[in-house]
Amino acid sequence: MAAAAAPALPLVISLHGSDAYVAERHRSIGAVARWALRRAAFVTACSDDLRRRAQALGADPDRSVTIPYGVDAIRFRPDPALRAATRAAWGVPPDAEVVFSAGRFVRKKGFEYLIDAVAALVPRRPRLVLVLAGGGDLEAEFHDRLERLGIGGRAVLPGVLSQDQVAAGLAAADVAAVPSVRDDAGNVDGLPNVVMETMASGTPLVATSAGGIGSVVTDGRTGLLVGERDVAALAAAIERVLDDPALARTVGEAARAHVLATATWDDVALRFEEVYDRALRV
Repeated sequence: MAAAAAPALPLVISLHGSDAYVAERHRSIGAVARWALRRAAFVTACSDDLRRRAQALGADPDRSVTIPYGVDAIRFRPDPALRAATRAAWGVPPDAEVVFSAGRFVRKKGFEYLIDAVAALVPRRPRLVLVLAGGGDLEAEFHDRLERLGIGGRAVLPGVLSQDQVAAGLAAADVAAVPSVRDDAGNVDGLPNVVMETMASGTPLVATSAGGIGSVVTDGRTGLLVGERDVAALAAAIERVLDDPALARTVGEAARAHVLATATWDDVALRFEEVYDRALRV
């Protein structure tokens, strides 16, 4: 609409994930998207994967850049007092081993694999608790899956959380899991917000490299990366973090340091301003 309404003005298009997926899947929408992307002075994407897909749709490689999401590193931070208060609010014991995840209950989030991984760990980790925040089409299915696997009593599903509540959940967690996948239809997140939020919180992260996750998380340094849909690997990585407090601390501290150095909203805003300046010169 912007490209058509103001053809003489420089246009910057910023992509986030599902927008490219829709353009890839629907011929008429794809045709319009290709026209707009070719018309754009610049295209930004939140991950390298999404930038490559934008180029396949028509974006000029010389005028497309990756700008990962930023994060509020004041809201998302280590906070022992918030950790204790949040666990008490959830009814989770102070010595519980808490695995936290948050997002829409849709296939591309891969939450069914996380549920299965926790179920595999529970027999040998009696203090393990899964906190799975969010809501969506698969909510009833996830409740059924938890009960069928016998871990309904080890799971807290607090519903859709505000940003402050997600920050509290991450502060309360021993490990955060982001088991994203490319779903059967080909849809995948650009970069889940909770990845950067986890890193800023200093909470050790276990994730897949789906979409843009692998472009912001360094395996073994700022998080642990596993294969998509690999329940055994996901469970093993979670257990590795829980069994090695030194690793958990080192990974969490390195992740927060990375965010503070490169991914605050001030950093991201500056990068967008640079893109807009370049677009004015195109």
